[in-house]
Amino acid sequence: MSVTTAPTPQVEKRESGKWIGLAVLMLPVLLVSIDGTVVNLALPQISRDFATSGTLLLWIIDAYSLVLAGLLVTMGSFADRFGRRKMLLIGGAGFALVSAAAAFAPSGEALVAIRILLGFFGAMLMPSTVALIRNMFTDRSERRLALAIWASCFSAGAALGPVLGGVLLQFFTWHAVFLLALPLLVPMLILTPLFVPESKDPNPGPISILNVVLSMLTLAPAIYAIKTIATEGATAAALTAVAVAIVSGLWFARRQLTSSNPMLDLHLFKVKSFSGAVLTNLAIVFAMVGFLYYSAQHLQLVEGLEPLFAGLVLLPGTIVMAISGLAVVPLARRYPINRIVAVGAWLAAVAYLCLMIFGVGATPVTIAVIFSVLALGTGAAETLTNDAIVSAVPAHKAGAASAISETAYEVGTVLGTAILGSISVAFYTHNVQVPGGLSPTAALEAGQTLGGAVNVASELPASASSSLLESAFAAFDSGVLAIGAVGAIIMAAAGVLAWVFLAQPAGVDEAVEIGIDVSS
Repeated sequence: MSVTTAPTPQVEKRESGKWIGLAVLMLPVLLVSIDGTVVNLALPQISRDFATSGTLLLWIIDAYSLVLAGLLVTMGSFADRFGRRKMLLIGGAGFALVSAAAAFAPSGEALVAIRILLGFFGAMLMPSTVALIRNMFTDRSERRLALAIWASCFSAGAALGPVLGGVLLQFFTWHAVFLLALPLLVPMLILTPLFVPESKDPNPGPISILNVVLSMLTLAPAIYAIKTIATEGATAAALTAVAVAIVSGLWFARRQLTSSNPMLDLHLFKVKSFSGAVLTNLAIVFAMVGFLYYSAQHLQLVEGLEPLFAGLVLLPGTIVMAISGLAVVPLARRYPINRIVAVGAWLAAVAYLCLMIFGVGATPVTIAVIFSVLALGTGAAETLTNDAIVSAVPAHKAGAASAISETAYEVGTVLGTAILGSISVAFYTHNVQVPGGLSPTAALEAGQTLGGAVNVASELPASASSSLLESAFAAFDSGVLAIGAVGAIIMAAAGVLAWVFLAQPAGVDEAVEIGIDVSS
């Protein structure tokens, strides 16, 4: 006869402690995800305040993601070597200080520079949180739930950013959105040493400065090239960046594949579930960020909503996303994850088809419904793709694997704003009719961005103002057909990719089968 032994007080304390630790880790997750989208809602104010060009406006968004993407692999590797908790604390302290500086940026160019610093410290945060979760929750079922909470916080934070930003922008200026970091990071800095255990790779091997440099020279120029080609075409600078990225990437890959202790184990991409999950994650973020970039400006500038109400339009989708991310955990025990993720991606494709059909002159209710459909699909898919990524590697390599996942996220962020944002800017500049009699500076401002047109129109006589705004609104919405089509195609393809590549569950066993070293 078996005897059931009650958990000891020490075990109960340890079990409850790791869930408290998870709650603490959600603070930087919320911060980074909110920070990634809250600026979108502030773009109209920033555009009017600094009279920014369309390109500078995109750079205010992309500078942060560009630096993050370039440093994530490096910081993830450093976290494995020096300690994930230590890296999290350093990144949190730096992010808080630089965020406070961003609130007082005197110009658009200064804001770009500060966003670069935010990207540097932000790169220390996200890989550390996922890697710490991977080591805190060794049971697969518990880890999947923990990652579902992580993904729900991350997705909800991305959607909640415009809501919180709307509240702040309703009563303050755009400067206030950057101060959101302080109430989230200060408690994290206090509570992390108490509830989050330190973890690191027990046999990290030596640090290769050349590997660090090559990883940065691969990722940052590649993303710069994507952004520049999307906005300005194949310029000399963009083509040079492509060449640098290719040469550095090949050199970096060769060093990793031939090293006995690589900075990044590229053999992981032989695991179909790992590579499929990474690419699907990228597409999910692309869809989410691209939609938020369009909707924030449409709701405020075309529909004329105050920032608070523009954010509230996205609140139902935020709730749907959080529920979807958690509800998918029990579903994953009954149905293959490849089918769940594929359906999630196809729901996102349906949302973009709806945007293509109903986006021109879309009402706030229409935007809310479309975003809810998008959130339903992406919330479910992101939970399972993150689980597939971290489950494909041993615990001591979690930092590097998490860095790959976060790099895909940042690439998706850049592509979402660069490609869909650039489509929007291109259609706007091609179709807007700027009235005669304006100064060259005013004509340029009105002809480049919708925010600029609204700014210029406020200083014109009533008839000229009405004519400019009517043309500007129509020009901005003229790009929605192309945006919807591109988004639908990409998400439909992501669903097919997930169905095929995630058919075999991720796990360390799969890695062993293809010869990846999982020894500790």
